[in-house]
Amino acid sequence: MTGPTATLRRSVGIWLLAVAGLIALMVVIGGLTRLTGSGLSITEWKPVTGAIPPMSDAAWQSEFSKYQTIPQYQLENRGMTLSDFKAIYWWEWSHRLLGRLIGFAFLVPFIFFAWRGAIARAAWPRFVVLFLLGGLQGAVGWWMVASGLEVRVSVSQYRLAIHLGVAIILLGAMIWTALEYIRRPPPEALRASTSPQGGGDWLSFVFVGMVYVQMLLGALVAGLHAGLIYNTWPSMNGHVFPENPFFESPWWINFFEDPGLAQFDHRIGAYIVAGVAIFIGVRARRAGGMVKRSGAALMHITLLQIALGITTLLMQAPVALSALHQFTAVALFSAAVWHAFESARAPTVLS
Repeated sequence: MTGPTATLRRSVGIWLLAVAGLIALMVVIGGLTRLTGSGLSITEWKPVTGAIPPMSDAAWQSEFSKYQTIPQYQLENRGMTLSDFKAIYWWEWSHRLLGRLIGFAFLVPFIFFAWRGAIARAAWPRFVVLFLLGGLQGAVGWWMVASGLEVRVSVSQYRLAIHLGVAIILLGAMIWTALEYIRRPPPEALRASTSPQGGGDWLSFVFVGMVYVQMLLGALVAGLHAGLIYNTWPSMNGHVFPENPFFESPWWINFFEDPGLAQFDHRIGAYIVAGVAIFIGVRARRAGGMVKRSGAALMHITLLQIALGITTLLMQAPVALSALHQFTAVALFSAAVWHAFESARAPTVLS
């Protein structure tokens, strides 16, 4: 495809990658919101009027009064000053504002590109689904916050994992769609990918799922504050397994409720991901082209992420390192999606 249409198609891909970048930033800011204990500072969900922050002393005092009624303030932050409250409020407000901006950053260009014909009518339903998935993410975010407003002093680790999970699904779908517009395969590659022996490298798609599950395990670790215990490596305070972990019934629920077991699961998941990433990266070297590049990126980011995870654990999860660890997880997932896409474009190379 040549001429203005090809240019417009590439512009669509670049726009989608920019939106994906905003989603990645959203995930990182969401992590910082949790790390700073700011996620429960806004106790109401106002999708439209909530975009305007308090503009007067009376408005600030009203927001602070609402926060003072929830368990987090009463049990953990009693005596907090209004100035301290403003510091955590701005984190959560910024997180929600970015979510609203992402909606506009997606919807307005979509209307323009659809009108110009850069997005075919047959593709409109996919873009509508992406937009609705973004809206769902906002609703899930409020559902998560609501879990910490009445009884708990923090949000449910399950809802935190679901909130992150929806964001990562949206990120992956956005990246894949963007690559389809930027790197449209030639006709011969299209024929190969739809032939009986084609279909891409199945392991690359499995790896995407592995990284996704590992990120959800990381969300459980975060929700249970499990990074603040067993701050040794490779052992867990001299043990292979956390001490006396099975205190709840049924026994399997401890893997989601016990901080030590949550950290153990995350450790084991990291080892498995690292092994598969090294295998994929080494094997991709013989493929050449973009498959080789994406495989190398995937492997190197994984090794960096493992090093960051160990350092974060040993230093008892400082905010800056924890945020960097989460950012690198997003980068790893993005690289995994990229590699899966490239392997699908050249399915016979790694078969």
